[in-house]
Formats: sequence, C-alpha cells, structure tokens
Amino acid sequence: MDQPRNTPFRVGTWLIDPACGQISRDGDVVRLDTRAMRLLQCLARRAGAVVSIDELLDEVWAGIIVTPDSVYQAVASLRRSLGDDPKQPTYIATVPRLGYRMVARVEPYAESTATVTDPTPAATHSTPLVGHSSTRGQGLKLWMAWAAFALLAMVGAAIWLTVHNDARPRAVTVAVKAQPDAKSVAVLPFLDLTDDMKEEPFADGMTEELIDKLSKVPGLHVPAPTSSFFYKDKQFTIANIARALNVAYVLDGSVRKSGTTLRVAARLVRADDGFVVWSETYDRSWSDKLMIQDDIASEVTKALETSIH
Repeated sequence: MDQPRNTPFRVGTWLIDPACGQISRDGDVVRLDTRAMRLLQCLARRAGAVVSIDELLDEVWAGIIVTPDSVYQAVASLRRSLGDDPKQPTYIATVPRLGYRMVARVEPYAESTATVTDPTPAATHSTPLVGHSSTRGQGLKLWMAWAAFALLAMVGAAIWLTVHNDARPRAVTVAVKAQPDAKSVAVLPFLDLTDDMKEEPFADGMTEELIDKLSKVPGLHVPAPTSSFFYKDKQFTIANIARALNVAYVLDGSVRKSGTTLRVAARLVRADDGFVVWSETYDRSWSDKLMIQDDIASEVTKALETSIH
C-alpha cells in the first residue's frame, strides 16, 4: 500500500489515523504511541510479506540503538491494542525465526469509505408528474394516515393512564459506573512468545504470581485471577478490558527463551490514554521456574509501587 505516511487507512475492521496517533472501530478509540504507529504503518505497507526484525529496527527505530526486545514488546503491545490473538492472528502473524507479517486486509481509507454523490436534482428521480387532482389525493391520504396515528396514540395514552392510575410515584435511579480508583491495576495473562510456544504454563504462573504479590500492596486494588484470565486468548483492547474491570492501569507482558536464558518482559499501561508508563525486562537462568516467578514478581511489584499513583 503506497500512500503518504499521515493518510488514514484501514487494517481489517480498524480505521488507522496516523496524524492523530489513534485507531478506531465501532466507536472505540485507542491511542497508539509513536513507535507502535510506525510499526503498524511499516507492516501495513508490506501487507502479506514477511518483515524481518532487522528491517523493523531500521525503519521504526531508525537512528536509535535498541535490541530486538524492543520489537517484541512493541508487537505485543500493538496486538493488544488491535485485540489480536498471537496464536490465531487476524492482524499480525509471527513467522518463526524470520519476523512478522500483516495478514489482515489493508486498504486506503478514501477508497474503502467512498460514497457516490449524484449532482442531479432530486426532482429528476421522482415519478413523472401527474395531474393536480392526483397530488391533492396523495395529500388527503397522508392527512388521514396522520389522523389515524394520532388517534392510536391517544387511545394508548388513555389505557396507560388507566392501568397506572393507582401507581405511586417511584424514585428514578440511574446507574452510573464509578470512575476507577487511581491505584488499581489488572494483570493480563502473559504471552508465551517462545519459539515453540510450550511455556504457556510458566506464563500463566507468572501472571498468578504477579496478581498475588500486587494484591498484597496496601491500598492497591487488583482484580482476581478469574477476572484476568477471562480475557486470555480473547480479542479485546486494553481500553475495553480496563473499562470492564474498572481499573486505571493494565499490566501485561511476555515470556521468551533463548538457550538456557529466560526473558520476562513486563509493561504498565495507563488505561485512559493507552500510554506506557513503565516497562522492564528480566533475564534469568533457566533453572528453578518457581523461584524465577517469585523473584521477578517481587521486582515488578516494587517497581509498580512507585509507578502507580
């Protein structure tokens, strides 16, 4: 797809607006940070083709020295924003050892939403003119229809007043969902991004350990594991999940492995604007999995205590 970088376009069911730094669908608006938007544009321009990690680093992180971890985290974040499932992707597919591929349909916004306007006056599309008496007859029919409608409305109102005549006035209550507590965070199930995707039990354990540790922080409200795991492998945006769980922050992350080294990435996202307020990666030797989970969860908890306020 060749078009100016700030021109809106569509990816699947999402409308992408690079100039505003946001994506929208069915009334939901999600803000993307600059890197995530560049990443989305890069993959969209080469939809259907495999884009390597090196190519993404050169284009999205041009002039900045970063590791491939930045790509992994950015892709995971973008998938969350799009509501994509890495195991059954409808937007971004992982091509093991090669890179990523945009599998959703990409098209310019102007073409996908264009409407045809007919400059011909509306009168030319009406039925041929008939005599004056015909026009008067149509007016009479219209008047009779309105009269019948008014009569039915009056009868309905009379019946309602009769049925409810003895009813006492009731207080009208409107349910208004409270704003989330400023110190509230939901931990989403961590993603298994290992090559063979066989570390899902460890990723789930990491999620549960984090929920347990964070729930013990005084004054911090954390939804239970059952609430968090409801969203596992489901296509919901972070904004939708935050609204449903009534939290101000969302913590997500991923697990990867290289040889005997395990890498856990964690990221804290502010729900109201979608910005990342904290992120960190933790490298550990692959030995005692339970000890690794406990160790990393403790470090993440300490970091979040100062980040959530």
